[in-house]
Amino acid sequence: MHLKVGPERRSDMPPRTLFRRRRGQPTARGVVSVAATSATAPVPPTATPRIDPRELGLIAVLLLLAAAGWFVTSAQLGGMDMGSWTDPGPAGFFVTTWVVMLVAMMFPSVAPMVLAYDRIQRHRRKTGRPAPAGGTALFVGGYLLTWTVFGLVAYSLYASVAWAFPEVFGPDQGGRYLAAGTILLAAVYQLTPAKNVSLMKCRTPMDFILHRMRPGYRGALRMGVEHGAWCVGCCWALMVALFALGVMSIGWMAAVGAFIAGEKLLPWKRLANRSVALALAVIALGVALLPGAMNGTGM
Repeated sequence: MHLKVGPERRSDMPPRTLFRRRRGQPTARGVVSVAATSATAPVPPTATPRIDPRELGLIAVLLLLAAAGWFVTSAQLGGMDMGSWTDPGPAGFFVTTWVVMLVAMMFPSVAPMVLAYDRIQRHRRKTGRPAPAGGTALFVGGYLLTWTVFGLVAYSLYASVAWAFPEVFGPDQGGRYLAAGTILLAAVYQLTPAKNVSLMKCRTPMDFILHRMRPGYRGALRMGVEHGAWCVGCCWALMVALFALGVMSIGWMAAVGAFIAGEKLLPWKRLANRSVALALAVIALGVALLPGAMNGTGM
């Protein structure tokens, strides 16, 4: 019997499975084509965010008002700085001076919050939802109203203590040590959870606006009052320290305003907060131990 034997497979030929292309796997020609296309395809340019000129205008208005506040305050308070616990004067004069001081000291640091509110209001108008014209001004007005109430409370406490104990704020009766203790209290408050929570509210404007949005003019005013309350919770101790240092001092106003702006605007929240606490502690020691260096120097 003869068996028909087929031709032998050459040993140097690779098996067919090595040449088989799996389903879905590109061929070599496809890979080359894709690579060539990727190499020659134009890369889309990175879109640069446009700055809304209306937002720039709002920031400019706030900063110009702050600059005007500094100019008016400097003219009003010239020669009135008498060092620690300077008498703030009659109530009417104090309220006027206090509001102008607030504009000068607080408008730079509150600008991101005002900008966020205005941006949300414009978006609501574009989408057909109610957003009152002039709501941003009412929001700022509510903010100033809260701080004005705080100033009146602080003034009333100061006047009551000065009436009951006429010599308590005098340097010869331990007034400088009372001032040093008040400033040191402000330094300690910087490290408390209450300070941290209120500072976070001030540093996250969009979160505050979106979670507390209220319609209408009354809503705008109320939101400004609420933000002012959080700002008072954040900065009340710094303002009390300003009373202790001399509320009529342009130099100390500038220092406290810089502290407030730094911890609200700088990206390093913890570092800014701790730095302000350290600076207050050093100032407290200076007031207690070196009163002559702290008074009569424009600070």
